[in-house]
Amino acid sequence: MSSHQIKKYAIINTSSSFNSSNGKDSLDAALILASYEMPVSLFFVGDGVYQVQAQQNAEAIAAKDYIATFKALGFYDIKDIFVCQQSLTERSLTTNFVVASAKTLTTSEIKQQLLNFDVVLTF
Repeated sequence: MSSHQIKKYAIINTSSSFNSSNGKDSLDAALILASYEMPVSLFFVGDGVYQVQAQQNAEAIAAKDYIATFKALGFYDIKDIFVCQQSLTERSLTTNFVVASAKTLTTSEIKQQLLNFDVVLTF
């Protein structure tokens, strides 16, 4: 008989919204893991903070709007969404997030949070 321990996943987003497929890939990974009832938390740092900004217009640059999918995170029980306050400040961005439940944390708070995860994926 083998015991199976469920691993906790942290997904760190470091890329802006539409400059590569990283944002969509990380969202796909989060949804897949959550669909298998794996605990998943999302972190947005550096240019990744652009992904959670509300009122982005993907059509203006002829890109697929994966950002709208963030609204489905609650259906997958992905509730822990953290945004780096320093990254927001450095980019003169607001806390008007597409996901209302997103919480801002300092860099040191993010580092402390990441210690609670078994697997950390960075996109």
